[in-house]
Amino acid sequence: MSKTLHNGLEILELLAAHPNGLSVSDIAEGIGVHRTVAHRLIRTLEAHRLCRRDEYKRVSLGAGLVTLSESVEQDLRTLARPILEELADTVEATAHLVVRESDTTVRAMMVVEPRRAQVHIAFRPGQVHPVNRGSAGLAILASLPPAPDERPEVEQARRLGYAVSAGEVVSTTIGISAGVRGRPGGTQAAVGVSVFTAADEKRVGAAVAAAAKSLGDILH
Repeated sequence: MSKTLHNGLEILELLAAHPNGLSVSDIAEGIGVHRTVAHRLIRTLEAHRLCRRDEYKRVSLGAGLVTLSESVEQDLRTLARPILEELADTVEATAHLVVRESDTTVRAMMVVEPRRAQVHIAFRPGQVHPVNRGSAGLAILASLPPAPDERPEVEQARRLGYAVSAGEVVSTTIGISAGVRGRPGGTQAAVGVSVFTAADEKRVGAAVAAAAKSLGDILH
């Protein structure tokens, strides 16, 4: 593994977690390198427009990342957007598309907020969570064959057609998600919503499962 490339990617991940920017010293400390090394890495990232410095010399992510990210799962996001918009408006809650990123993690690929709800939960796409925590990861695991060490909630999700989790990703939030039937060798994904209460779980679960099925049918 290239240590230089590794450190550069660590800087991007660190800046993603600090949208208001960081000083060069903060970055050097954050990734565990000397300030001179951090400065050289930042200059390289700046040359590719992957980060930028403001008038106060604070470093933040650059516009070049937008160009790089546009093609990431573009077809999946394009197909999912109208389905998520309809789901968000139907249940009056924030809807999300989550994809499996590795054996152990999932990432929020798209977040759509409802247009008519008076109150809803808001969060940014790009957040990463363990695959075995939160309704989206549980729903993805439930779409796979049973595993000997899986949580009981995964088996329950297979039976219900959707997964439910409370406070596993955000302490005050309940997640309800359903796995998307993917293409062979394609991305494992889940569609879900974030709500304040599960009082209407069956109705919301049915809507989420229907949205996941719609996306799966389109992908196939």
